[in-house]
Amino acid sequence: MKLTVVGCSGSFPSADSACSSYLLEADGFRLLLDMGNGALGELQRHCGLYDLDAVLLSHLHADHCIDLCGYFVVRYYRPDGGRCAPMPVYGPAGTERRLTAAHADLPYDGAMSEVFDFRTLSDGTFRIGPFTVRAALVNHPVEAFGFRIEHGGRSLTYSGDTGPCAALDRLAEGTDLFLCEASFTHGKEDIPDLHLNGREAGEAAARAKAGRLILTHIPPWTDPDITLRDAQKVYDGPVETARAGTAHEV
Repeated sequence: MKLTVVGCSGSFPSADSACSSYLLEADGFRLLLDMGNGALGELQRHCGLYDLDAVLLSHLHADHCIDLCGYFVVRYYRPDGGRCAPMPVYGPAGTERRLTAAHADLPYDGAMSEVFDFRTLSDGTFRIGPFTVRAALVNHPVEAFGFRIEHGGRSLTYSGDTGPCAALDRLAEGTDLFLCEASFTHGKEDIPDLHLNGREAGEAAARAKAGRLILTHIPPWTDPDITLRDAQKVYDGPVETARAGTAHEV
């Protein structure tokens, strides 16, 4: 599997990165994990507008899903070749309703379903193209999922947005690459059931015996160097902060 960081900023885009979006490729299949603010523009650096095969949304906060409104325009009003066939979009209950409300001016209420095949997530395991995906509810104020994605004997775990929870530990157990949010700074923010800090992400990776840790969803107001040092204090495997445009073999 090849993972490309399309965007990795938390909460809102930074000067260097769009919000959460990660392109996962295997066997010619392209799966996009989340599509937050600014992701649609950056995605075009890595694949064609019509080359995605599916989108998998962790939750419905704007910094993880809002650029699907722009992508609707891309697929619905395509000038050459006509309207695109519906592409699978996996997300929490109410995904179509949320995006329709955000767009606010569709030709009619069901227009998004002409180009997106909305599929509701629940806890469990399913297939998307060549990938085996395990979804689990994690610890966030809205319905939010973490994912473990496997292909060819290798595994990627993506935390989505979450506070510490046993479900995330189970998803990450023995994973080859742990893409884990680290929005907060240890000793600064102490808001339960919302986000992880660098130390908590490192502790989760250590408990899971993850092969490698990439810290992501770091907002512009959080110092990534402190977040990285905090994770390194408790996790002795390879660890780095996500950077937009980088690619990683899993």
